[in-house]
Amino acid sequence: MSPSPKGSIRIPSETLNAFSKALFVAKGVSPEHAQTMANALTWADLRGVDTHGISRVPMYFRLLDSKEMNAAPNLHVIQETLALTVLEADRCAGPIAMQQASDIAMQKAKLTGIGLVMVRNTTHTASLGIYSEKVAKAGMACIALAASRPNMAYYGAKAAGVSTAPFSMAVPGPKGQAIILDMASGIVSLGKLAQLKAKNEELQTGWALDAQGQETIDPQKALTPLPLGGPKGSGLSLMFELMASLPVLNPLIGHFFSDKEDAQRHCQNAWIIAIDIAQVCSEASFQAEMDNTIKALKALPVDERVGTEILMPGERGYKERVSREKSGVPIPAKMQSTLHELALKYKVPSPF
Repeated sequence: MSPSPKGSIRIPSETLNAFSKALFVAKGVSPEHAQTMANALTWADLRGVDTHGISRVPMYFRLLDSKEMNAAPNLHVIQETLALTVLEADRCAGPIAMQQASDIAMQKAKLTGIGLVMVRNTTHTASLGIYSEKVAKAGMACIALAASRPNMAYYGAKAAGVSTAPFSMAVPGPKGQAIILDMASGIVSLGKLAQLKAKNEELQTGWALDAQGQETIDPQKALTPLPLGGPKGSGLSLMFELMASLPVLNPLIGHFFSDKEDAQRHCQNAWIIAIDIAQVCSEASFQAEMDNTIKALKALPVDERVGTEILMPGERGYKERVSREKSGVPIPAKMQSTLHELALKYKVPSPF
């Protein structure tokens, strides 16, 4: 199918997954790692997190071209205790490191009740919710967070000083699902700003600064996202840097503002924590209290300005997944064209 100039078209998620994997393999990534990367992007697309789905493929290619992302990484453990592991990611794609880290964290939690994996020197982690959901579906509680180079204003500053650092928390939920909080410390993501720029849609007031450090709603001028909740969002991001980057001696903020040759390189560090709930209380007791909590919240009066029902964290994403598994994932015209061009360049069959 050729690129459509008329607008968005819907493509089955299985098709997008296979297409993403084929592109990564053509770029020199191993089939196993390519599948892991594709799965992370598909997870986001199915849940309606389009900023972290297949739209990230062009960015991953740029990182591979610049060698900031390593197509053939040597992941290895550099420090370990009973409950803690430090995993050197060797600049691998974030999903590869985070999937391995989640497995290690769960193994340690089974042994000690809690497992923490500190991931050093990875790249874009994709949606952290895919990893926290995985841990939660194994019957554990999870906290995941990531630190990156400055791309968001620090509260009170007119320029980027911290990152739109994401974090996710998840616990086992009803019906085999998870209760998932998956968010960033910025009021809006860079991916969302890019989408608004492509569509030339105005931003909401208080979302971003322009190159001069002034607030703007012009999508063509918006450059730097503002922190969620002002000092709260920038404070969270700074703490993620202090906890995830400094202990593993891979500072991102300080390095970014240095005069070193690679100061502007893309790099991330991350944490993932697994807590084995079964070592605290029985699964049945936990789920009974979970059901009571959800029931109480859903019985509250509904604010019609927000919606027609009260949703739990992650519930909207599960509903969207059901819809998109039936109707396909919407791909805007501009992204169709970009991905089609990559397919032609790397001789991969294109679904567009």
